[in-house]
Amino acid sequence: MTAAATQSVPSDRTTQRPAGSAIDPARAAILRAANINPRTGLATDYLNHFNEAVMLLEMIPDIPECAEDFLAWSPLTYPEHFTHTNFKARDLVIEAYEQADPSIRDKFDHITKTMTDILLAVGSAMREAKQDATKAKLAEQAAGWVKPLVSQAGGIINGDIEFDPEPVAEVDEVDAVDAIMASF
Repeated sequence: MTAAATQSVPSDRTTQRPAGSAIDPARAAILRAANINPRTGLATDYLNHFNEAVMLLEMIPDIPECAEDFLAWSPLTYPEHFTHTNFKARDLVIEAYEQADPSIRDKFDHITKTMTDILLAVGSAMREAKQDATKAKLAEQAAGWVKPLVSQAGGIINGDIEFDPEPVAEVDEVDAVDAIMASF
């Protein structure tokens, strides 16, 4: 971001703000206008990246050809997603993410990494699967794992929930995918 652009976008992160402290109203208005939650510094638009994968997974049992579309999905980090889109405020979204409270960003990154790991493991297993029934079972299971994580990530973005690592820790995607593959 240029110096002029930075000056026009007040920063609330010159120092760490104490939890619960108020954000500058002008900065909050700018963030809200860009669909960024001013309390967390995160934008829900990133979740579209995972919702797309879930939608494709949910279609596979009924339309097996959608497996190819799912396999074409590739992971993108939060900054990569916005860099590759035409999101009008992408520089601001990336800046806000980088300036987000580290504990919030770490919680969010943990969940998005877990979703990415699941989707990559399922994609790898799907590439090896020979039967449509196996691909359908993998797709159903993966969608069941990822959808609640998307909701949990949305809660973090919106500042609505505290992060609970237990639902994430319960999913060992590699063991679960291996078990599905062994059953066919």
